[in-house]
Amino acid sequence: MSFADNLNLLPETGHLAVIELTGPDGEAAVIENVPGSQGSVRVYAWLFAKYGDLGRMAAAEGLELYAEHVADARAHPGKHPNIDRLLAIVVDGRPWYGSMT
Repeated sequence: MSFADNLNLLPETGHLAVIELTGPDGEAAVIENVPGSQGSVRVYAWLFAKYGDLGRMAAAEGLELYAEHVADARAHPGKHPNIDRLLAIVVDGRPWYGSMT
């Protein structure tokens, strides 16, 4: 299934403005619910609801949801930071935490 197909299976997130992330070394990231990142908000919100944090299992599922975009992220590091983050979690296994508002 494609990323668009996968998004259609996830709950709507129009009520969210932002997801604030905290990494294992205290690094911070923000995903705003604006055009261009609304799909990432849906993916990350789903993963946090299901797993509670972004550990290795959540990251692996997230990569499945991003579907065809994962190959592009691997080919162009930095182009898809929300996918890059999940790829790193799968490798190092250290979870990220988040809050949604």
